[in-house]
Parts: sequence; C-alpha cells; structure tokens
Amino acid sequence: MINGKTNKIGILGWPVEHSQSPLIQNSAFAAAGLNYIYLPLPVSPDHLKDAVAGLKALGFAGANVTIPHKVSVIPFLDEIDESARSMGAVNTLVIRNKICTGYNTDAEGFIQSLLVKGIEVKGKRAIVLGAGGAARAVVHGLLQHKTANIVLVARDQEKAARFLNLFAKPAAVTFCPWEAGREFADRLAACDILIHCTSQGMSPKIEGQPFVDWDAINKKIVVCDLVYNPLYTSFLKKAAGLGHTIVTGDGMLVEQGALAFSLWTSCQAPRNTMYRVFRESFAR
Repeated sequence: MINGKTNKIGILGWPVEHSQSPLIQNSAFAAAGLNYIYLPLPVSPDHLKDAVAGLKALGFAGANVTIPHKVSVIPFLDEIDESARSMGAVNTLVIRNKICTGYNTDAEGFIQSLLVKGIEVKGKRAIVLGAGGAARAVVHGLLQHKTANIVLVARDQEKAARFLNLFAKPAAVTFCPWEAGREFADRLAACDILIHCTSQGMSPKIEGQPFVDWDAINKKIVVCDLVYNPLYTSFLKKAAGLGHTIVTGDGMLVEQGALAFSLWTSCQAPRNTMYRVFRESFAR
C-alpha cells in the first residue's frame, strides 16, 4: 500500500508511454516485499534540468533515464559513476542525501543476458550490427568482459569513426562496411556472436531485418537481437530456423533493470518475476 514511507522511483523520457519498465519494476518491488513505487514521468528536453531538481525536491530515491535524455541529463547530476562516465551516457539515477548520482547498467545488463543463458563472451569474436547508443553499450560490455575481437558493422562510415573513437582501446574494435560483400562474409564466417543493435524489425515494421549472408555464418554462432517488441523478430526467427542459438531482447531489458533495482534498494532483484511479467504482458 502506498503511504508516507513509500520510496518513489521514476523513469524520465520523452515519450515514456510505451515503456515496460513501470510494469516490470512495480512487480519486482511487490515480489520483494519492498515499499517502493515506480512512476512514468514524461519530461520534454527543455524541462529536464527542472525535472532532475524536482526528483530531489520531492524525495525520490532514484529514476531510470531513457531516450532522449541519456546524454543530456549528465550536466544536471551531482556525481557520475565510472559505469556512466566511460560510456558518456546515463540510464539510472540514485538519489541519497539529496545527491543525485548517474550510473549506466545497459552494458552489464547485456552481458548478464548472455551469461544467464550460459553464453560466455571472454575470448570470443563478436560482430555488432549498428553504431547507435545500444551498440555503444554492447561494445562497452564486451570490452569489459574481455571479448577477443569486435567488428562493428555500419553503413555510415563517419558515424562509425566517431563510435570507434569513444573507446580507450580502439584496436580491439575494427570496422567493416555493411556493403563490403566478401569482407563482411569473411567476418561473419569467423565470428562466435552476432548482435543486432538497430531498430529494424521493431513493431510495427516487424518484417524488417538486417541483411546478413546466412550462408557464410558458422551454424554454431549465437545470434542476438536487442529489439524486444516483437520478442521473436524476423531476424531471430530466421536464425532459429537455421539452427542458431538465439538471445531475445527481453534479456537486456530485464537484466539492466535488475541491476538498477539493486542500486536503488541494495537488494537482489527478483529476476524470475521480472522475466515472467514481461512475457505475460506481451502474451496478452
């Protein structure tokens, strides 16, 4: 029951109506027996500074930060954790004693989505499709967990160059143009994990999928898609049909949320509940 002792958590975004996080996090708080509530907080970019100050003034314990505020929120915070500093983006706020600290749980959330399925990344060779914010989190996580080789595949070479400059060890990440034909096929043949980080295939345009030469791919590789609506994208259906192990996008969503849950509460997140609630919502 909500009362004067209820701890308040929000999600800052524009828009936030589509977010599954309120459902997932409120179910997790209930399962853990914690007096917390998670609220969607639509905030336009020109009101972001006031919104962060408002969280502190209203006694919020923290918040998530989503598009388009993950970078622009940084100047309005009191402190930045290394997880956010190294990525240049924030997705989680923790407020204690009126001090608002920014964290980023996306990178580790992606890695945990693999580890829970018994998929190791240390020493593996990965291909990342796309050069946006999601790809940045994925590459950061792979580097932190000592992936042997990462190939970034993108169509915009200038955007890819800026992407590679973000990392302290650029030699660990190489670039291959999406249209590079034989070179792209050779990279696919040599990789262990293929990760799709663009919005292709997301609802409502569910038939879309990134182009890859499936004939060039080793049947033993793992294929991941960060899109979670639909859960089984056209890309993953194709991969599964060819016998590949697949990882759906709910893994990163839930695991990054579970890490945020622990930052706010200092408790272990009820991950099974979070996965179940998410999947039940899509089944409906």
